[in-house]
Amino acid sequence: MSHSQFALLRQRRFAPFFTVQCLNAFNDNVFRQGIIGLLFWLQVPESERGLYTQLAPAIFILPYFLFSATAGQIAEKMEKAKLIRLAMLLGVAIMLVAALGFVTHHLPLLLIALFATGVHSTLFGPVKYSILPAVLHPRELTGGNGLVEMGTSISILVGMIVGGLIFSIGGAYSPWLAAAAVLAIATAAWIAAKLIPVVGASAPDLRINWNPVTETVGVMKLARKQLAVRNAVLGVSWFWFVGTVFAAELPDYAPLNLGGGNTLYVFVLALFSIGTGLGAVLCEKLSARTVEIGLVPLGAFGISVFLFDLYFARSGAAPVGGLDILGFMHQPGSWRIAIDLVGIGLFTGFFVVPLFALIQSRTPKDELSRVIGALNIQNSGFVVAASLICLALREYLHWTIPQIFLALAVANTLVAIWIFTIVPEFLMRFLSWVLVRTLYRLRARGIDHIPDEGAALIVCNHVSFMDALILSASIPRPVRFVMYYKIFNIPVLRWIFRISKAIPIAGARENPELMKRAFAEIDAALAEGELVGIFPEGALTKDGEIAPFKSGVEKILEQRPVPVIPMALRGMWSSMWSRRDSKLHRARLPRRFRAHVDVVADAPIDGHGVTSETLEAKVRELRGDAA
Repeated sequence: MSHSQFALLRQRRFAPFFTVQCLNAFNDNVFRQGIIGLLFWLQVPESERGLYTQLAPAIFILPYFLFSATAGQIAEKMEKAKLIRLAMLLGVAIMLVAALGFVTHHLPLLLIALFATGVHSTLFGPVKYSILPAVLHPRELTGGNGLVEMGTSISILVGMIVGGLIFSIGGAYSPWLAAAAVLAIATAAWIAAKLIPVVGASAPDLRINWNPVTETVGVMKLARKQLAVRNAVLGVSWFWFVGTVFAAELPDYAPLNLGGGNTLYVFVLALFSIGTGLGAVLCEKLSARTVEIGLVPLGAFGISVFLFDLYFARSGAAPVGGLDILGFMHQPGSWRIAIDLVGIGLFTGFFVVPLFALIQSRTPKDELSRVIGALNIQNSGFVVAASLICLALREYLHWTIPQIFLALAVANTLVAIWIFTIVPEFLMRFLSWVLVRTLYRLRARGIDHIPDEGAALIVCNHVSFMDALILSASIPRPVRFVMYYKIFNIPVLRWIFRISKAIPIAGARENPELMKRAFAEIDAALAEGELVGIFPEGALTKDGEIAPFKSGVEKILEQRPVPVIPMALRGMWSSMWSRRDSKLHRARLPRRFRAHVDVVADAPIDGHGVTSETLEAKVRELRGDAA
């Protein structure tokens, strides 16, 4: 059965929330662009206008530093749907103040409303991402996050366009039109929020620490508890750094380096935004509905490739000025620049969506909102740093915008290498993702039976040297695989198995000490609530048939009777690296390149008193005749 993330847009558990977050992002940008439009409409002197345009981003970002830690606690303690409704109602009140500022041409009042909008976004941020794992299944997390990122990027783009157009087409009524627009959008978001079903609080007994300093320190420590989550947070913040550099430089890049005006600026911004949205929604397809962090290295290095090419495509000033969109597209090299902008956005989507999904899937549900609060604090720091660095490079070092893009490409490459060096799991997942997706077309069924959290033992038939990688690519949670030590020690694959914390094992006669250590490590992993995967046959099949399951599985369950998930691999016998052929033939490509391989799971079985014969019969039933 095929699944599509777009089906979520027809379901009440997701659609009203998606509408709310799109309207919220849309209104933020209509309002901010409206302030800039009013400055021009009032013919404010350029020096004073520059002060307002530089002050506005700082005013908007300040609440993230001040209140994100508190917002994370509130999102943890309160019922999430209720909190969203209250936040959207607050948004209506803020836009009433903004509307008054527009119609009275009162710029200080608009800046007060802008600060309040920052407070509103700070309050909404933690619940925006912590609600997703509460309403989506783990296999829907990547698709749901992809839709959210797509909706956000498109809403920001459309909001900037609409906000800019209001004072271009409204004439004498422009302030009134701006006031009506922001108030109407905020009201629509509040109405949509009323349709969000009750979700529940993740930590209703949490005592809120109202001291922003001590709580900020606390949530930052919380975000660093797990190495993978800590560096996923760092990766998301780097995404904001890259995005801020683009947002800061594109308005000048269009006239100085592309030869156009505001229309061309909107066009190049649209190319980047559309690319980001497309990359975000493609993540589910590329990851086969799992949290596939293997896409993160692909996204990171893809961003660098297109950034480098953007520099070489146009490293100097525009040869011709006064161009509209069509005029620009008829210039030599314009298509290359357009493709680079879409490519940067596309791989940005590949980069950030799996990181959000990883944070949501690996963070305890009663800590997630506070971790998102910590993420927002760190994001704000990266945004400010990016803005200051761009300002220093342009004003004091007199760098050109292409030179800034080149520096960003180099920095992005170095940051990516650093992140993947300290968290090898990212690179390991990328290599296994490339291997599996290149050689096979996976079809997974029944994966929803695997519990979202807690210990469980996965048992499966053993057909090829690739079995553990294929199962890893199909299961949304990390799995500690127990494997024969000679398979564990295969060159290249050994590095992948070590990073994924596979557990090597040997027979009792072959290496009793290694076997003893393996059973101790299995028990410790299950005690920590991890998934452990074993192949109870004890060796690869030599004839395509399932061999009798050994009694080791019973020994594991006697020590710790956790639920058992029966799984079966179908269609692997004729694949690469099975024992169907000689060693020479195993190194060849499969008879059918990218052949279909089925991964099938069944409902958990109570681990108390279960026998190896029972599990063997269940796996045989799941596999059927598809060896």
